[in-house]
Amino acid sequence: MTEVPLAERRSEARRRVFKGGVITFGGAGIDCTVRNISGGGAALDVANAAVIPPTFRLAIKADDFLARCRVVWSNGKRFGIAFD
Repeated sequence: MTEVPLAERRSEARRRVFKGGVITFGGAGIDCTVRNISGGGAALDVANAAVIPPTFRLAIKADDFLARCRVVWSNGKRFGIAFD
């Protein structure tokens, strides 16, 4: 079976960025770095992705951006999200 590259599975192309964000859930906030983003999702870096819940809100203050999100994949300190 041939694996389809991730870039080809995405419905929208992502653009590389390096922006600070905050993940909020249950009254808590965790700083993150947004590494790439599209209209449908993003990839985020955090110190420990294991502490991130399955759903949360992402705020990017520099862009006046706030969205509900869900985790799609996780790989150590980086994880991918989809915007709901």
